[in-house]
Amino acid sequence: MNVAVIAHAGKTLGGGLDELRRVLARAGVEAPDWREVPKSRKAPKQLRGAVEAGADLVFVWGGDGMVQRCVDTLAGSAVTLAVIPAGTANLFASSLDIPADIAAAVRIGLTGTRRRFDLGKVAGEHFAVMAGAGFDAAMIDDADRGMKSRAGKLAYFGTAVRHVGDDPVEATVTLDGEEWFSGPATCVLLGNIGTIAGGIEAFDDASPFDGRLEVGVSTAQGALQWARTLGRMAFGRTESSPFVRVASARKVKVRFASPVLLELDGGARTPVRKLKAKAVRAAVTIAVP
Repeated sequence: MNVAVIAHAGKTLGGGLDELRRVLARAGVEAPDWREVPKSRKAPKQLRGAVEAGADLVFVWGGDGMVQRCVDTLAGSAVTLAVIPAGTANLFASSLDIPADIAAAVRIGLTGTRRRFDLGKVAGEHFAVMAGAGFDAAMIDDADRGMKSRAGKLAYFGTAVRHVGDDPVEATVTLDGEEWFSGPATCVLLGNIGTIAGGIEAFDDASPFDGRLEVGVSTAQGALQWARTLGRMAFGRTESSPFVRVASARKVKVRFASPVLLELDGGARTPVRKLKAKAVRAAVTIAVP
C-alpha cells in the first residue's frame, strides 16, 4: 500500500501526531506521504496531491468536518479512506465503531474491511453524515466560533439553547418529484447516517447502503417544543414527535422563503434559499472494523 496522512494540525488525540507517526512506523509504514493542514478546507488540495502521488490508502486525522472534505474529494475514486477520530463529535467514526484510540484506528486502516459507502450530495458537495438548514446549522455555526475548542461537545448544547427561539421559515420540500411538505419550518435535515450532535438518533432507519437520504422537517418552536422533540429523538422514535415529519428519498429539493444557513457534517456554509440533494450510491471506500 502507498499510505498518505492528511492531518488537521489543530486537532488532538492521545499522544498527538507524534504518536501517530510512531504507531505507523511500528506497523511498517515508516515514510507515509505526510501532509498537515491548519483548517479542514485546506485538506482537499493536499489530498488531491497525495492521490496524484500514488496514495491508495489515506489516513484522515480530524473530526467530521475533515472527513467531509476528504470524502467529497475522494468520491468516485478507488482510494481507501481510514479515519483517525481526533475531532469533537466524530459522528462518522462512532457510527462505524472506530474508536478514539490511535493504535486501534491505525490497525483498522491497515487491516480492516474495505467497504463502499453511499454519500449524500447537496449544493455541489458530498457529505458522509448529515446536512442541515435552519436550527441545526445555526447551532453548529455558533459552536464553531471558538466554543468547540474550549467546551468540546458541551458547546453544542450551549448554542442550542441560544437558538430554540429562532423564527421558522416558510419551506417547500419535494421528494423524488412530489411535494411532501409545505409550511413554516425551523429545521430541515438530510441524513446519510442517523446520529446528530450530542449522540441523538435523528433518523432511526438511516443506512449508508440503501441509495437513499433520510429527510426530516421540524416545526418545533421555543424551548418546550424543542425539548419534547429532542426527548423523542433520544428516547423514542423521531417520527413519533408531533413537531417532526420524516421520510426518505433518492432526490430532494428544498425552497425557503428567505436565506437559511446550511451545514454539512458539522461545518457551516453560506445561507441558501434553494437546495438540491441526492444520494450517491457506493461513492467512497472506507476502512472499517
